[in-house]
Amino acid sequence: MATQPPQPRSVLCLDVGRRRIGLAGCDPLGISVTALPALHRTSFGADLERLRPLIMQRNVSALVVGLPLDQSGQATDQAVHCRRYGERLARQLHLPLSWVNEHTSTWEAGERHGLHGDRSGALDSAAAALLLEQWLREGPEPQPVSGQTMEAGQRAVAASS
Repeated sequence: MATQPPQPRSVLCLDVGRRRIGLAGCDPLGISVTALPALHRTSFGADLERLRPLIMQRNVSALVVGLPLDQSGQATDQAVHCRRYGERLARQLHLPLSWVNEHTSTWEAGERHGLHGDRSGALDSAAAALLLEQWLREGPEPQPVSGQTMEAGQRAVAASS
């Protein structure tokens, strides 16, 4: 089943890791995607306070978070972590959220940009940019977090894969 591209808007895409969060944004028309400096993680509260100014500056109206599913489309332990983090962040920022399957995004970004083994965050943000490009082509539309569950997130990712 083909999905519709999402409505154009300024979006922040996050490739959530345990040590770093790769970041990418797009312009309000959804034309250009920019890899942004990765966020080196400390605590959720500190992450939130470092993300708020970026969200305000870029006039972000939705979040897209990579969900690392395995080869069969099932949630991994990291996917559970990403889901919790993304939902918590979206609730705190009062922004709708969309999921993108990030199964091979880091590998693909490493191949495309020659960044294998990078620990600076450039690889994480390059992966976030690929996820955002995928989301701009395939969606799904961001939804308010209140009603989302892991199953809903998985269905949305599966529908866009």
